[in-house]
Amino acid sequence: MTITKQAKAWNVTEGVSFGSNVNSDCREFPGQVGSLAGVECSSSSILLGREGIFARCNDGSGVRNPRSHSLTSAPPRFPRLRLVQTPQSAAAPPTSVKTGPGISDLGLNSSQDEETWKHFKNCMALVKQIIPASAYNSTPIFLGATAGMRLLQLQNETTSNQILLDMKNYLQSLPFHFQNASIISGEEEGLYGWITVNYLMDNFLEKDLWNSWVRPHGAQTAGSLDLGGASTQIAFATTDDARGEGLMKVLLYGYEYTVYTHSFLCFGKNEAEKTVLAKLVQGSPDPNTVQNPCYPLGFNITMRQDFIFGSECTKDLRVANYNPEGNITIFGGGDAAECRKAVRLIFDLRSCDGSQNCSFNGVYQPPVSGQFKAYAGFYYTAWALRLIGSSTLDQFNSTLWSFCSMDWPKLKKNYNITEKHLKSYCYSANYVYTILVDGYKFNAESWDHIYFERQVKKTSIAWTLGYMLTLSNMIPAEAKLVRLPIDNTLFAGLLFLFSALIIITLVILIILLIRMCY
Repeated sequence: MTITKQAKAWNVTEGVSFGSNVNSDCREFPGQVGSLAGVECSSSSILLGREGIFARCNDGSGVRNPRSHSLTSAPPRFPRLRLVQTPQSAAAPPTSVKTGPGISDLGLNSSQDEETWKHFKNCMALVKQIIPASAYNSTPIFLGATAGMRLLQLQNETTSNQILLDMKNYLQSLPFHFQNASIISGEEEGLYGWITVNYLMDNFLEKDLWNSWVRPHGAQTAGSLDLGGASTQIAFATTDDARGEGLMKVLLYGYEYTVYTHSFLCFGKNEAEKTVLAKLVQGSPDPNTVQNPCYPLGFNITMRQDFIFGSECTKDLRVANYNPEGNITIFGGGDAAECRKAVRLIFDLRSCDGSQNCSFNGVYQPPVSGQFKAYAGFYYTAWALRLIGSSTLDQFNSTLWSFCSMDWPKLKKNYNITEKHLKSYCYSANYVYTILVDGYKFNAESWDHIYFERQVKKTSIAWTLGYMLTLSNMIPAEAKLVRLPIDNTLFAGLLFLFSALIIITLVILIILLIRMCY
């Protein structure tokens, strides 16, 4: 698999993030003419510059009714990725773009299709404003789609291909140099997130005293935890002797890393919640009236059956006499313990019994180690619990318990969160706890090194930046870094010696001046 493209070089700028709602968050990598810039929204995003623009459809929410294809796992891939450093420059004023539905929903509703295209074209109109017209022809453009389109591809490949063809035709009609429109794999998405995290943290390169880029002494990388609507990804560097599926040899700035990455399709926050609901309906004496311990006490909602069972992820859990247009009324139970049990049921934890290097569903995973950045859905769950940044495992669990014990009127009074999302945060918190502790095997000690954050140095964390950095590979990865002409320790010693000599000289001069005066 080739995931490296040649293009001209540009600078990467820092950016600003907007919004506090996961479904209306617009994030940005702003820049000046001649440098990389971009806008990222929940339905579509762009990364752009004088010589390059990268379009992304972040589509994880829209999942169609099932067609004829069954849910299968993609074969493992082990690409060799190469990447080089681009210095950063000052940021320009921010710009936001209103979000819209994901492209996997195209064709379901004509009015919704109009909204999707409207927001997508607004993004591209912004691109035209930022990039000089003289550079249009030399500006390559790519589109990468993620989990929502991966699910649609499994569900109805013909529809998925038609949507990509429509996107391709639209992008080719623009005055830019169209390159590709494709669905990226979950493993690639996880790897790009890992690259983004460590790039922004300067874990690959840093500037020395001569303002040259060098590899940090004793450099350590951070792991990446990404939670979308339809899938979730984990990626982290592991030991060179690790053996198993999901390992990639990644060459970055002339240094090789062994990176473990895995994506769990159908375990994104939204799709996993549908699976929880599906199992609750299955276990209810009356499938038309169901109690959900994860919803707050005093809350109830009526939804169509196809909202729960119309997904490719839940079609095998359909109840007898399934009627897509039939209604199910769900009442909140407000029980944290029962909610935890319901969430755990969607994970196959027994398949890893007796296996040291295993997460869940029988998937190989080396032991987690070092610092991790948990972003996207992980961040917003911690934000709802008011635990952004780092916290202890006990603190997270006790806060979760307190949150889930509040009834619906009290929740609405204490939290300024839209009701659509507020009702599900008890579930989300239990999901985050379960996948991190029971799934990925974080314990009380390693949990302390998880940082629930949305940004690094005022730049949003998302796979798109790593995607851009990969596609914009300009310089051979084997190119030698600019290094200090002498060893760091020796340089520090000489610096101390020269500083001491200067101080001694100044003292002598002061003494001589005093003697001359008196």
